[in-house]
Amino acid sequence: MATDTGLTYASARGRWVILATVLGSGMAFLDATVVNIALPRIGTDLGIGLSGLQWTVNAYTLTLSGFLLLGGSLGDRYGRRLVFLVGVVWFAVASLACAVAPTGAALVAARGLQGIGAALLTPGSLAIIEASFRREDRGAAIGAWSGLGGVAAAIGPFLGGWLVDAVTWRLIFVINLPLAAVVVWVTTKHVPESHDPDMVPGLDISGAILAALGLAGVIYALTEAGNKGWSAPTVVVTGLAGAAALATFVVVEARSPHAMLPLGIFRSRQFTAANLVTFVVYAALSGALFLLPLELQRAGGFSPLEAGVALVPLTIIMLVNSPRAGRLAQRIGPRVPMTVGPIVAGLGFLLLTRVGQDTSYVADVLPGVVVFSFGLSLTVAPLTATVLAAASEEHAGVASAVNNEVARVAGLIAVAALPIAVGLSSSAYRNPAELTDGFHTAMVVTGLICIAGGLLSWATIRNPEPEVEEEPAACNYHCAIDATPLAG
Repeated sequence: MATDTGLTYASARGRWVILATVLGSGMAFLDATVVNIALPRIGTDLGIGLSGLQWTVNAYTLTLSGFLLLGGSLGDRYGRRLVFLVGVVWFAVASLACAVAPTGAALVAARGLQGIGAALLTPGSLAIIEASFRREDRGAAIGAWSGLGGVAAAIGPFLGGWLVDAVTWRLIFVINLPLAAVVVWVTTKHVPESHDPDMVPGLDISGAILAALGLAGVIYALTEAGNKGWSAPTVVVTGLAGAAALATFVVVEARSPHAMLPLGIFRSRQFTAANLVTFVVYAALSGALFLLPLELQRAGGFSPLEAGVALVPLTIIMLVNSPRAGRLAQRIGPRVPMTVGPIVAGLGFLLLTRVGQDTSYVADVLPGVVVFSFGLSLTVAPLTATVLAAASEEHAGVASAVNNEVARVAGLIAVAALPIAVGLSSSAYRNPAELTDGFHTAMVVTGLICIAGGLLSWATIRNPEPEVEEEPAACNYHCAIDATPLAG
């Protein structure tokens, strides 16, 4: 478990730990963004339409969401470094299966396997940082993780666009193999092991299965309703079955002696509020970043490389601003950055309504990308640090997994429901004019959702109370009780 004698941010080993966690989680972030750029070409080569492209994205996010909490619990119980390594290797093998997939169905299945690997490595990356660094250095470490992880996610569109244009979309999955090899080497050599020795023995397998089945049913209903209609028997049955499974999941977690989602963690108002903000902001972000590459390529006439380059400002802004945002939130508290950040990001999405047919990158695309990137960079590090600070240190893995779970579920719902909500059907996907109309509506919706996330932060997030310093004479040694009080 983490102690005040943990690693320092400036130490060589501390930087190795950041490198391992950034590269590991970066593979998952990179894959999520790079696939979005390749979607039009994948659809053409494998003969799949809008619904198939939604499943190419959501099969990965679905298994990632369904098993993310289990991945956090496994890390807390058996060792965060061990489970992180297993996830990295699993992810690499599944990436190879994606690269050689002969059909759309095979690709969707391989993407599902990829999501399981990501569910093992993603919560471990943040939990390793929380457990490895001393308290006063965690804000900077998390800021660096957020910024460099955002860089990995932003490099994805550029790299993916170049690979799709120059060779084939299949190489976007092959690039995970050398990255995985580096992560395994660095982690084995430099990352300390940590775990929670007080966890109750046993694994919550039933909870994991119920979560996966529940999400699968709900997301299937949302995705297929656009083609089959809300009254179609398969849509109604799968939707109700998914909702019932999720309700049963909550009951099981409340009674299980080894719940992978200890519901008591939500007794902290700060933790609950931060996750509500996460859901709102990441729903807007996921929906916008799913549709933007499609709009740029299908309606705007951009090549995959040009569509990737369009998001390069996100790389620069996340790299420069996220660590600063982490330090700012540590100094003044998270409430202001978590309020201003989503509102600025929402304004950026509204600016993207200028994108359309025969669009200009400099005049129409760049302003929106810069503004939403700046808002996102203000949001991510303070939001992540707030979630982890609101949970006890021994539950670092679970807290990280819950926050990631909330973000992924928000993305699942947004990718499945946003096209339906704005009238984007398979026929609209094939018609540039109709696609642009739906895209403009989607940017208004996501912009307003993001702004609502900022207002929600202002209403619910509270800055930690300042520490009360003891008189020097009262304590002639390092006092053990010097942690920031838990807000809420």
